[in-house]
Amino acid sequence: MSLTASLILALEGPPADHEVVTDFEQAMLVGLVFIIMFGLGAGLTPRDFRSALRRPQGLIIGWVTQFGIMPFLAFLLVLGLILPLPAEYAAPVAVGALLMGSVPAGTTSNIFTFFSKGNLALSVMMTTNSTLWALIMTPLALLIYGSQLMPGGTDLQIPVENILVTLAILLVPVAVGMWIRSRNANIGAVMELMGGFFGLFFIVFLLVTWVPRNWRLLVITPWQVYLVAVFLGLLGITISYGIARGIKLHPANARTIGLETGIQNGPLAIAIILLSFDGNPRLGELLIVPALYSLFIVLVATVVTFYFRRANLAEEQKIPSLL
Repeated sequence: MSLTASLILALEGPPADHEVVTDFEQAMLVGLVFIIMFGLGAGLTPRDFRSALRRPQGLIIGWVTQFGIMPFLAFLLVLGLILPLPAEYAAPVAVGALLMGSVPAGTTSNIFTFFSKGNLALSVMMTTNSTLWALIMTPLALLIYGSQLMPGGTDLQIPVENILVTLAILLVPVAVGMWIRSRNANIGAVMELMGGFFGLFFIVFLLVTWVPRNWRLLVITPWQVYLVAVFLGLLGITISYGIARGIKLHPANARTIGLETGIQNGPLAIAIILLSFDGNPRLGELLIVPALYSLFIVLVATVVTFYFRRANLAEEQKIPSLL
């Protein structure tokens, strides 16, 4: 059976009823991200953003890695690992992985950039920039790569309202946090610490809620799907960080670009699938790659963050400004 035939049969297969993310968890995650971004904003000043805009190399390179490397990397992973998969998993993995590689950066990247001693202002600007460009680049990437695997593409809908909500969750609390810092530096410092605390709580919340409820789905999922979910983020961070370092960007900017590129917006990918495949009998499998990615990217980014905090810090003390 050809790969295309397997994809078609898989999307028409028997139902799989898995509730990957509950409404309560979605509301809780939105609230946590809002608080976290508020705390991160309390650690920023307008000068940080002016500095990032004066040297736009990071934004340009981040755009290239975000919409150039990540979709192509997802396509290569699917192309290399899809053939050994059972037919019922082929199409869901292809759709989920391609979408996961094509969505913009997630707000979680700002949290890990903060913990990694990266350039937080650049991180926030890159997240905003990629979210805006996603209105064009995400459908384009799905059209280019999806047409190589499925006749007629995937017909995925890009929910503009979710893009706008993402921007609001990202920008409004950051602006409020910056305003409070400008009024009272001491309160701003407390808010910044609070954001860091809730950032850790955010990670724990994902681990203790999603994994226990979906353990059956995790057990029956083929190992190849895990490889796609793990390596998409890990390779994205590694390759983009290597490119940034190779062209002599400041190590803090290189860390930021790596994390911004490899940490994708999993909740947005889940929302797109729910809107595009509502009622599809394979909805559970369609959601498995974004769900697994969202789980493992937290673990991967945590390990990478510990590495980043230890690496090159002595060298950075000799660099007078972010280049």
